[in-house]
Amino acid sequence: MSNADKMRFETRDLAAENLKRLAELFPGVVAEGRVNVDLLRAYVGEDVFADEAYEFTWVGKRAAIAEAGRPIRKTLRPVIEDETAPTGEDSTKKPYCSTGSRSWDTTKNLYIEGDNLDVLKLLQESCLASIKMVYIDPPYNTGNDRFVYRDRFEMDAEEYQEAAGMFDEQGNRNFRENSRTNPRYHSRWCSEMYPLLVLARNLLTPDGVIFIHIDDRESAQLRKICDEVFGESNYLAEFPRVTKKGGKSSEAIAKNHDCILLYAKNSSLVDLVGVLHDDSGFCNRDEYFEERGYYKANQTLDYDSLGYVPSLDYPIELDGEVFYPGGDAEAWKRRQQGIHGRADWAWRWSRELFAFGLANGFIEVHRGGGRPRIYTKTYQKAAIEKVGGEYRVVRIDRTKPLSTLEFTDNKYSNDNAKKAFDALMGSRVFEYTKPPELIMQLMRLVNGKDFTVLDFFSGSATTAHAVMQLNAEDGGKRKFIMVQLPEVCAEGTEAAKAGYSNICEIGKERIRRAGDTIKAEAGPAAQDLDTGFRVFKLDSSNMNDVYYAPADYSQGLLTLMEDNIKPDRTGLDLLFGCLLEWGLSLSLPHTWEEIEGCTVHTYNGGDLIACFDENVPESVVREIANRQPLRAVFRDSSFASSPEKINVFEIFKLLAPNTAVKVI
Repeated sequence: MSNADKMRFETRDLAAENLKRLAELFPGVVAEGRVNVDLLRAYVGEDVFADEAYEFTWVGKRAAIAEAGRPIRKTLRPVIEDETAPTGEDSTKKPYCSTGSRSWDTTKNLYIEGDNLDVLKLLQESCLASIKMVYIDPPYNTGNDRFVYRDRFEMDAEEYQEAAGMFDEQGNRNFRENSRTNPRYHSRWCSEMYPLLVLARNLLTPDGVIFIHIDDRESAQLRKICDEVFGESNYLAEFPRVTKKGGKSSEAIAKNHDCILLYAKNSSLVDLVGVLHDDSGFCNRDEYFEERGYYKANQTLDYDSLGYVPSLDYPIELDGEVFYPGGDAEAWKRRQQGIHGRADWAWRWSRELFAFGLANGFIEVHRGGGRPRIYTKTYQKAAIEKVGGEYRVVRIDRTKPLSTLEFTDNKYSNDNAKKAFDALMGSRVFEYTKPPELIMQLMRLVNGKDFTVLDFFSGSATTAHAVMQLNAEDGGKRKFIMVQLPEVCAEGTEAAKAGYSNICEIGKERIRRAGDTIKAEAGPAAQDLDTGFRVFKLDSSNMNDVYYAPADYSQGLLTLMEDNIKPDRTGLDLLFGCLLEWGLSLSLPHTWEEIEGCTVHTYNGGDLIACFDENVPESVVREIANRQPLRAVFRDSSFASSPEKINVFEIFKLLAPNTAVKVI
């Protein structure tokens, strides 16, 4: 068994890969692992003597760029069952918020708890180029609030002054730098955002887009960062959004809006569509819903105000009842006999068009009140067209361009968001949430109804709420991935009083309540709606440190190497660690079964089969090999001796030669 058969459980070293690509393009510029920058500039036609160029920089930028490519040794641990359900006497003392997954076996959605930078690094393989839409609402930089994510880039005043060159070699202040115009909280905020956006770009599909919410304190910096990460040519739009209508302000100018930046991964491939002309009217569903979307019955077939046309004067029979223009059968018969000249009105459609419309679902009769009325149906995505003398149903896009002023309506404001959230979750449990309708409208701009939406500043999980709501409305199959740091709810806050220990509990509870509400309001048509989510928590690697650096340990500690897996890790932990290593999606079908007392995991019908039990018998190995999975994984300690391990590989060579076999 070679080292190649061992799994490393470490994220990719993106910096090393970039260096390798650079060496492939320009072999001469890389020597002994270092880049000759002047030579590289010469290769691309720059004047190597020029020392001035337009650039955006801040203290710590190089470290932020490097951070995006720095590997980590962490993992995501699945949480299927609830970990914190109170029992016995405690179960009646306080409100209870579930922390586990919902509909684990069937859902395609993910909720991940942990530092977003680490999580994005871990998703680089399994979600690479698979996310069509990213929406984030990062914390706005106030200059005095602690940035809620890990303090990788925090500097004290002395460190900042040294890095910024504010003193010369003799310790005298360098007055060329102005700390007032470049306060270090700007640097820190930029350093936090830069690697996140680099990693997010990797996850976008070629036609994918990212929406970023921001206010005027960092919008200028964010625009420059995005121009670097995504490219200036991939900037698409900036949408101002009204945060509140009116309101008091102690300043001379009340700031009542923020904005949403929109960038594409590749503007030449971007896949955006307009929004519906009239969302409010399209609200009915029928047997044609899957192909045609919602419909509205907004025009009667009678010609009330447009006068009389003889060719449109004919009787209509529906369900055994006959309808005549003018509503008078005797008058119509007299007209046919030439006794009476004309009716007050006729039908809007010809007899031929009516017959086609009736046969294809474009006619609806409304009864009640006065006489029955015959309506024509207008569908969101279909219409009748006459081609070559024949009628046919054609697909249409009944849309208009989304105006950059779309979100100045109060329904997208914070006031509206708070009302909707408090009605669902209770007052003041979470502040500054966004309205689901805002994110729904952004999703409508992205073409298609079966794609994944990522939000790595999930907060109260508004994005998940919006995904479920829009799927219920248009029959979509969109999925969500929510990422949120489990910030503690401070003692005495409304959230803590309500029983929430951290923000993640609020987000997961909101998804549950919103999903139940949406299903109840939508009725039978939405009972297949995916309102579940698989929960994962960021944690240290499943492997002991000796797995990575045994040379660092003394002879007395070599006994730690007898088992390289941490004792608190389950087979499920190890399975999903392997999925991250191999770049498999975390939302695919997963089953497990007992075979001769061993737990065997099967992922996505055989993409991977794993057994992490101790002392796995040869018969179980043969059973797994006979199923011929794409990949098979065992733990190193599953076999008592090296000959037994070698035998495993021999069995697979014989029974499943195309299976990739690994041990951990």
